[in-house]
Amino acid sequence: MMVVLEQYKKQLDLCDTQLVSLLEQRLEIIENIMEYKKKEGISILQSEREKQVRKLVRTQLNKPKFKDEIFDIYRSIIENSKKIQAKTLFQDNIYMIGFMGCGKSTISNYLSKMLALEVIDMDSYLTQKEGMSVNQIFEKYGEQYWRNLETNLIISMKDYQNKVISCGGGVPMREINIEEMKKNGKVILLTADPETILARVKNDNSRPLLRGKKNTKDIKELMDIRRPKYEAAADIVVNTDNRSIHEIAEEIVYQLTHFNDTMTEA
Repeated sequence: MMVVLEQYKKQLDLCDTQLVSLLEQRLEIIENIMEYKKKEGISILQSEREKQVRKLVRTQLNKPKFKDEIFDIYRSIIENSKKIQAKTLFQDNIYMIGFMGCGKSTISNYLSKMLALEVIDMDSYLTQKEGMSVNQIFEKYGEQYWRNLETNLIISMKDYQNKVISCGGGVPMREINIEEMKKNGKVILLTADPETILARVKNDNSRPLLRGKKNTKDIKELMDIRRPKYEAAADIVVNTDNRSIHEIAEEIVYQLTHFNDTMTEA
């Protein structure tokens, strides 16, 4: 009996050795694909590809009784493949800035899904940590307290890598915040017209700076005040008006992967 068990163990060891080798090959192929796409300017965020892979796996199953387990393993393989894609494309953090309602959280979450990047939404993180909403923090401690929370959080991110950080609308208004962000990341400015902003935030009552100012005139005035700081902070500017989430995310990835080329040309 022990002889048979040892034979099974040897078979298992052989399978594991083959698996490791195949996984290394797969991840190297992912790296090569990303480098090729980057070089040739080919679309990187291809959402249909994941469906094709799953379909291929389904057709290759010889023993359906292992279907759930194999799909679970493959989900992990795909997730880690996405991480390799992101690491191959860029090492920096991605800091999303822009006026409230410009799409920072939405685009950050989409990039997280497509490239398996961890997202840190500053507003959500800080309100959860404080146990209060932004409105409550403003009312109890004042705006300056909130701005200090933002700055301290950004400073604490000095060792982060390959993260997407969705910044509050007021973050770029402080020079120290910009300095800290540029130490380990690229700053992406998302823009939108006042009409677009109003349409996106008109039913959102969690924004204290827009209290009593939900109209295009007041929104434009606040945007005009912030615009110089936003533009001075930005490494890349992407407009979000009348564009799909995928189109916006694709442009961000393209500009990030060609950032050094653009800077050289400039």
